[in-house]
Amino acid sequence: MADQALSSAEVTRLLRDLRGWSAEDGVIRRVYQTNGWRASMLVANAIGFICEAADHHADLLVTWPRVTVSLSTHSAGGITTKDFEVAALIERHVTWQPGSGSALTGNKLIDE
Repeated sequence: MADQALSSAEVTRLLRDLRGWSAEDGVIRRVYQTNGWRASMLVANAIGFICEAADHHADLLVTWPRVTVSLSTHSAGGITTKDFEVAALIERHVTWQPGSGSALTGNKLIDE
């Protein structure tokens, strides 16, 4: 159930599919190292769009070289499947780059 807090074992298992994410202090968290203030703002705005569209909102800390994302479900008092769904969407969009052979050249915003 999406609004039921997951056990520690379930959180650990689901984190295996989210590179760079960890669980701490009752949230799942990811720090994106960016290439500067403009990149931090672009990353934060992309995350904001995803969270608003999903109606499930992250806590963000936006600084010059990084964006820290924290997700939990307040109504469930912990981490739920909603948090993992939003995290996967964030990860897919924030880390996206054009593939080889693409007509798009890309602009690397985060350091991986």
